[in-house]
Amino acid sequence: MTDKDLKQQVQNALEWEPSIDQSDIGVSVVEGIVTLRGTVSSYSEKSSAERVVLSVYGVKGVANDLDVRLASSAERTDTELAQVAAGALAWNTRVPAGNVTVSVTKGCLTLKGHVDWQYQKDSASRAVRDLTGVRSVINEIDVTPGVSVPDVRDRIEAAFTRSAEIDARRINVTAHEGRVILSGNVRSWSERRQAERAAWAAPGVTQVDDRLSVTP
Repeated sequence: MTDKDLKQQVQNALEWEPSIDQSDIGVSVVEGIVTLRGTVSSYSEKSSAERVVLSVYGVKGVANDLDVRLASSAERTDTELAQVAAGALAWNTRVPAGNVTVSVTKGCLTLKGHVDWQYQKDSASRAVRDLTGVRSVINEIDVTPGVSVPDVRDRIEAAFTRSAEIDARRINVTAHEGRVILSGNVRSWSERRQAERAAWAAPGVTQVDDRLSVTP
């Protein structure tokens, strides 16, 4: 697929997604890397645009340079945002109570703390990213499992083999003291994300170094 064809596919995908107003989003493609420029009305919309682009076959990566420009009705003070974000984290059953704190500077939320699993870290981001007034989210939560598992590599490889979305034959896994390295190649960015998610799901994993290349 040429960059021109891929650009058209990305534009079609953005237009198809009802949660995105693509009228102010510019798309450029160079060797499979998509750059998004322009403006959106919320951080949630910016995140959705990136997610949609990464789901398009042929995309090797995304540079998300979209600028969040809030409507006046969506403006919130940092104090208001901090209060609401803290409440959203407290009410989310996937985020361990008391383990995550939030600070706000000019609409940018920074999350800190520690959790046992990557899905808990991701859940914290999702809990606050759609709040009115949010301009960006920085997730600095540490993943610090309470257990050490000796056969992490075997478990991850077994998970890849079970998955209908991952070609396990193209991925190499190495693991040492909770750090996992994925190398090789996958057919799409979506497959790469699935592989990374599967690796994070193994107990005892503290870091995933994703070195997979996308080769459509």
